[in-house]
Amino acid sequence: MSAPSPETLDRIRDAVGPKGWSNDPEILAPHLTEWRGRYEGTTPLLVRPASTAEVAAVVKICAETRTAIVPQGGNTGLVGGQIPGGDEILMSLSRMRAIRKLDTENASLTVEAGCPLAIAQEAAATEGLLLATSLASEGSASVGGIVSTNAGGTNVLRYGMTREQVLGLEVVLASGEIWDGLSGLRKDNTGYDLKQLFIGAEGTLGVVTAANFRLSPKPAHTATLLCAVPQISTAIGLLRFTQAELGGAVSTFEVFARIGLEIVLAHTEGARDPFGAPHPWYVLIEWDARDEAMLTSTTDAFLTRASAEGFVADAVVAQSDDQALALWQLRERLSEVQKLEGGSIKHDVSVPISAIPQFLKEASEVVTKACPGVRPVPFGHLGDGNIHFNLSQPIGADRDAFLARRNELSRIVHDLVARHGGSISAEHGLGQMKRDEILRYKSHTEIEMMKGIKRTLDPLHIMNPGKLIQS
Repeated sequence: MSAPSPETLDRIRDAVGPKGWSNDPEILAPHLTEWRGRYEGTTPLLVRPASTAEVAAVVKICAETRTAIVPQGGNTGLVGGQIPGGDEILMSLSRMRAIRKLDTENASLTVEAGCPLAIAQEAAATEGLLLATSLASEGSASVGGIVSTNAGGTNVLRYGMTREQVLGLEVVLASGEIWDGLSGLRKDNTGYDLKQLFIGAEGTLGVVTAANFRLSPKPAHTATLLCAVPQISTAIGLLRFTQAELGGAVSTFEVFARIGLEIVLAHTEGARDPFGAPHPWYVLIEWDARDEAMLTSTTDAFLTRASAEGFVADAVVAQSDDQALALWQLRERLSEVQKLEGGSIKHDVSVPISAIPQFLKEASEVVTKACPGVRPVPFGHLGDGNIHFNLSQPIGADRDAFLARRNELSRIVHDLVARHGGSISAEHGLGQMKRDEILRYKSHTEIEMMKGIKRTLDPLHIMNPGKLIQS
């Protein structure tokens, strides 16, 4: 792709009006840097369309002139998929924030792509309903980005990934045509499920402009527990025990190692260790009930049996919302505070749950052999097999020298993930970070199928080029 001509830029500006574009460096700056600081980009023009019609008008001009486009939501992506490379038009959906329809009888919510997830959740909550996708960045992450990356989060165990929450989509195709697929149907067996092509496509096939989400009853009461366990295999035993005892009421089953808790405690004002003695592993569990008394009695009985079975060495049960938030902070601060320990090399991977203990053992051994003193900091969504196997630099090491080994150490981890039948991207996507790395782990047939879809829906290759897959 060549840089857009001045005439093309003028046409795009006219399509969105004076409030819909900017080339002011101060306005562009927050859109051009990924929050981890790994990816920085440039763009000749930031456009902020206010409607689906304006998105379509811009895309049609880009198709006619073969001008590349990078769609961007809340810029919370972690693999650089939202950062432009140079000559692409950067399209922010931030002005498209409307709640179009809340259908309580159908238990569905139609919302525009630029709406932050937290606002969409609040809209559902006003009617006693739950938009189940939940993640740490939900205050900034927008609906379009969440759909386009098929975001995971902490409720996947009970409700599934984002794609399980989406009933329909509105998408501007690479030609500039608008596909209105905002159906609220749970069952529609009339051919290909087209919305699934755009969920997780990272803006490489079209621009998601609105989504229709399925909603669930909002839990009336929630128990939040932090359990101490002696080893990761015990945590897996506790997972199966919890599911057998509580069934579908379990929404969260998060795990983190002692080293992670120590890092959070060292860098978080007011945080404290809930237990009187250290433990090797911790599990954060949540489940729901309609009746508070029943929730309390169930929790007490569960902990008594779990302790008797040897699954739980100690446990803390939140007695208030503030206490629950404090327990969650010990888990959710993990990613952020690792920055304060120096260089951190992050891996968003998944393996079969049964393989997690052996994977963690082998992964810790091989990275320590390759880089003596490196500190593995594993944590994540144990209930769905998603482990963030992050590596903090050796104490006293040079940060830049450690980060320069990112590709080497990541290859070691990813090869081991593949040997255990896992995925090198469980929930963050591929973006530009793992675009080339995935070629090592997917079959030729899979890659060609993906390229075929790309060629069909974006024959001019103008949609988010260089991301997810090289066309």
